[in-house]
Amino acid sequence: MAYEFKHTAATPTPESERLEKLKNPGFGTAFTDHMVSIVWEKETGWQQPEVLPYAPIAIDPASAVLHYGQEIFEGLKAYRHPDGRVVTFRAERNAARLNHSANRLALPEIPIELFIAACHELVKTDIDWVPTGEDQSLYLRPFMIADEVFLGVRSAHRARFFVIASPAGAYFPNGVKPISLWLSGHYNRAGKGGTGSAKCGGNYAASLNPTDEAFAQGCQQVLFTDANDSDRIDELGGMNLFLVRHDGTLITPELNGNILEGVTRASIIELARARGLRVEERPVTVSEWQQGAADGSIQEAFACGTAAVVVPIAELRGANDFVITLPQPSGEVTMSLREELTGIQFGTRPDPHGWTTPVEAA
Repeated sequence: MAYEFKHTAATPTPESERLEKLKNPGFGTAFTDHMVSIVWEKETGWQQPEVLPYAPIAIDPASAVLHYGQEIFEGLKAYRHPDGRVVTFRAERNAARLNHSANRLALPEIPIELFIAACHELVKTDIDWVPTGEDQSLYLRPFMIADEVFLGVRSAHRARFFVIASPAGAYFPNGVKPISLWLSGHYNRAGKGGTGSAKCGGNYAASLNPTDEAFAQGCQQVLFTDANDSDRIDELGGMNLFLVRHDGTLITPELNGNILEGVTRASIIELARARGLRVEERPVTVSEWQQGAADGSIQEAFACGTAAVVVPIAELRGANDFVITLPQPSGEVTMSLREELTGIQFGTRPDPHGWTTPVEAA
């Protein structure tokens, strides 16, 4: 289905300023000239999508999102290939996950075709912002808020869906180097029946205090365990986790309602199985990791997500001098899977799975 977008042109960022920002974009600090906005109302449904100048959002102080946290978001990337084409990666998976989150947070589901069209329309409009540097991409942040002016406790009757875009370099400033994790002993990310499998701001807000604790301990990410079982691993503050056995078997916590269904996680599983590697999605414990690292049966570990893609893990640390050190912190399986996935994304390897979709020129 074709969607007609209403365009309001922005004053473009001067080329010299844009090029300067693209030299070293970092992550989430610079933004393109436009954004997409689509209003939803309970009585009329989704209205005409608009491409507007990137600007602050006017919001009433009584908007539901400010009081009851009805907010969800996604993250995906557009990549510039060597032939100059720009593609997105598995946007339909992000659309489906946004709708899962919408259902859990009592927000309206958006047609998958409209989600993808909105992302592509913004990329087309701001195509010059797609960087060309190594490991650089255009990060897209679709999100939805309940902006009905109403203080009653119920699902909102009005919402807005937005897409903004930000040129991105490496998520971790030091690049693809092994990171250290801090085992959270006091906080949990999610509980049974909660919002763990939804991508909503509240989950991330709850992770910030223990993440600060991790930083204070010299670690780059925090690892959460199950609220009812302090040994059972859930996920990191913003990424999924994989362990790699000595025989190449990948082990990852199963999707039990507490864990976000990562698009990168799913892609890693498909790539591994296509190689003939065994992948086990099941309960995984800290004790198993500790024992496996000690006896050599677990050789590698890595975290994965849209922002960082795949990053190797050197160690897991915790209170009372607890530490698990990996025998191969930048192991062959970890790095080869990363190279294969990024090769597909950046167009330096074939895409036999049909995961990339070209953004048609404006």
